[in-house]
Amino acid sequence: MVQTPVLTLTKPTVEDGAAMWQLAKSSSLDTNSSYKYIMMCEYFDDTCIVAKDGDEVVGFITAFIPPKQQDTLFIWQIGVAASQRGRGLGLDLINKLIEREACKDIRYVEATVTPSNKASQALFRKLARSHQTDCQVSSCFSEQLFPGDSHEQENTFRIGPLRS
Repeated sequence: MVQTPVLTLTKPTVEDGAAMWQLAKSSSLDTNSSYKYIMMCEYFDDTCIVAKDGDEVVGFITAFIPPKQQDTLFIWQIGVAASQRGRGLGLDLINKLIEREACKDIRYVEATVTPSNKASQALFRKLARSHQTDCQVSSCFSEQLFPGDSHEQENTFRIGPLRS
């Protein structure tokens, strides 16, 4: 009988930043500088989360509460290792994150998603269904805003209200 390892979902530390960067690099995510991941772990650890299998980072979310939208958690990136995909880890990470004290006033979750990113679209729609709330999609950043020819438009997914 094969046992599924129990993952630890916790606040990231600066030591996790490099592993988060490596995970992003090995996926289809836009890769930011390694500094971005370390900085998010240092300054936004209350609104970021990592999943660990032992000491190995196998998933993460980088997120923040926008200063002009204190009731919203903006999810910048969700990264899940190939070995963990299809197990519901992304949804588990979001739910664990919004349970935190730092997110007690959060009523909405937002993220921008490209039209071709079907996995993220499905995840955010599943989040809305699991909380029995709405998922509104609207245009955010047109492809003309991005330099070069390689970036699709970004649509905002707004899920909520999460609490009444």
